[in-house]
Amino acid sequence: MNGFLEYVPGDSFLHKMNPVAKLAVALLMVFACFITPSFMVLGLILVIDFFMAYSCGMIKQTLGLSKAVAGFSVILALIALLSTPEGLLLVALPWGYIGSESVLAAIRIVLRLVAAAVPLFLVFYVTKLNDLANSLVKVCHVPYKYAFVFTSTVHFIPVFMNDMAGIMEAQTARGVEFDGGFLKKLRLMVPLCVPLLVSSVRKTNSAAIAAEVRGFNLRTRTSGYKEYPFVASDYLYMLFALLLLAASIVSSALGVLF
Repeated sequence: MNGFLEYVPGDSFLHKMNPVAKLAVALLMVFACFITPSFMVLGLILVIDFFMAYSCGMIKQTLGLSKAVAGFSVILALIALLSTPEGLLLVALPWGYIGSESVLAAIRIVLRLVAAAVPLFLVFYVTKLNDLANSLVKVCHVPYKYAFVFTSTVHFIPVFMNDMAGIMEAQTARGVEFDGGFLKKLRLMVPLCVPLLVSSVRKTNSAAIAAEVRGFNLRTRTSGYKEYPFVASDYLYMLFALLLLAASIVSSALGVLF
């Protein structure tokens, strides 16, 4: 079973897309999410998100991500709900009030974050990190050092999560109980950050030495043997994402909420 942010092989249209096209489509969809105030456009983007997830067999993982992002965004939504009194009075507060526009803004925050997270999430699951880094260097002429730093950061996220899980399992075997509320888990996990930090420093140091041995500083844009040509379908998907972005801009300019 593949872990968090680890490549999942497949033959869906997302797997076959050019890595740069995937990233461009995902970023355009993210921009569209944060530009539009329209619930209709946000709903359309969510439908597209889950269609893409279904096409590459990632529905279960996408639902899990959506749940996690929604749980985090609810905190931001509550802050917006309690601190931005707008629209018709619904609930009076000592420092202001909760208005109809405040409720809509809170709902919009949750929808935006979920709709924006899914495309980026899928890009990392259906694209090998080496292909993503090399295509950025080959096609976009990004310096290899920057592309390597970006993909290495993504690569180490699941590594550190697995290390943390291993440390927690070791503590559980020694009698530490992580069952309970969020605050109890947080209090027990804080001391575990020290061994995780030590392990992380060792891994990054080993990775740096391995990169130097393999001639990291000598690599140029022409060092990679694999090419990443664009095909007609890549341009078609990017055009569709541009149309979504245009629709979000128009809805924002017209002030369309639904």
